[in-house]
Amino acid sequence: MDAAALVILTLLLGVLVILVAFAVGSRKPEIKEETEPGVEAAAADASSVKGATSKKQKQEKQQQRSRKDKPSLHTFSHPLLAASLKGHNGKVTCLDFSSNGKYLASCADDRTVRIWSTKDFLDREHKCLRANVELDHALLVRFSPDSRAFITWLANGDTVRIFKMIKKDDGTFNFKAAPEDFPQKHKAAILNIGIAETGKFIMSASTDTNILIWDLKGDLLASINTNQMTNSYAAVSPCGRFVASCGFTPDVKVWEVCFAKGGEFKEVARAFDLKGHSAGVHSFAFSNDSHRMVTVSKDGTWKLWNTNVEYKKQQDPYLLKTVPCTSSDGSRIALSPDGRVVAISSGCDVAMFDATSGKLEEELHGVHSEEITDLRFDINGRFLVSSGDKAIRVFHNAPGYRAAIRDMNDLLKKAQNEAMKQRLQQQIKEAQSALDSALAAPAN
Repeated sequence: MDAAALVILTLLLGVLVILVAFAVGSRKPEIKEETEPGVEAAAADASSVKGATSKKQKQEKQQQRSRKDKPSLHTFSHPLLAASLKGHNGKVTCLDFSSNGKYLASCADDRTVRIWSTKDFLDREHKCLRANVELDHALLVRFSPDSRAFITWLANGDTVRIFKMIKKDDGTFNFKAAPEDFPQKHKAAILNIGIAETGKFIMSASTDTNILIWDLKGDLLASINTNQMTNSYAAVSPCGRFVASCGFTPDVKVWEVCFAKGGEFKEVARAFDLKGHSAGVHSFAFSNDSHRMVTVSKDGTWKLWNTNVEYKKQQDPYLLKTVPCTSSDGSRIALSPDGRVVAISSGCDVAMFDATSGKLEEELHGVHSEEITDLRFDINGRFLVSSGDKAIRVFHNAPGYRAAIRDMNDLLKKAQNEAMKQRLQQQIKEAQSALDSALAAPAN
């Protein structure tokens, strides 16, 4: 009996062990099934964090690349900087002052021509009027002699387009393009355009050897072959009588555009040449009365010439001064209206010289972020303006004030009567005051 009970007990214990083992075995998969979602969540979280980090890093890299690719705004400061005119959204290619001295015209590849008021140059804000150039943009702009219109050279149209300036009651302007553009005649890239101060003709010059003379209606009057292999610059004289060009050859050629007493066009006659450079001439400029000219050449010099000669009697212009300078392809030269100051651009820099002594008065480095496209004085000689990027720089003509003071002091020493002395003393005082104000004024 005892043995049978022992056997039964052993069997019961065996069954119990088997049940426990079965229960434990079936429990493990359940634990695995419960823990897998937690593992997946953790993995998902890790993947999410990794993806977010990767995305953030990618965005940061893109931002860094974007900042690197985007050109930084060009900053420039100088004691003579009077103002920076900002309004164009593209590179400014040309500047021109109206003959009445009230306006500055600028054109850019943003399809606009802008008209600035010169009286606002020293103000904090510089307002401008905008003329849109439809389906094109202007490379060059020039005011008409009466300051009531301007002409442009169209970049894509390769021709002249005239805009009338219609004054409104509030003093601003509407701009109306002429119904028809000039016919296309040039076969090479354009260099410059100009309108004679007499209002009798328009000039256009291209990079080959051609200069065309037009009437104001767009009819071709004459064609000039400069025979300079290539033209580098051409312009109409301020007096409206002459057209000049320079290029690959080391001289500047000047023609007179002749009209009859009744106003009819007669001919284009060779007037005189400026000979003296030993290499091609980059550019030239006239004084306001056309009695002086300056030239800048690849030979590393600029020259001042007296052109107030009787060329019809075979009298040649004569050289007044030769001064070493820095220049480069595309250099521009400007002569102040009174002939006292010479300004020369080379790349992004500008140098200002005393025309009488040849002394280097001012050096302006890094004026623009790109090569300077235009350089000129206003008609009163107070300011020098330049273009080369989206901004227009306006400088006080301090060398001009200093030269005027020097000349008046020389006259004061020679003055014979008291009235003359007092008048000169007053003019010297006013010029010195203007110079002091210019040097002390902050740029706007």
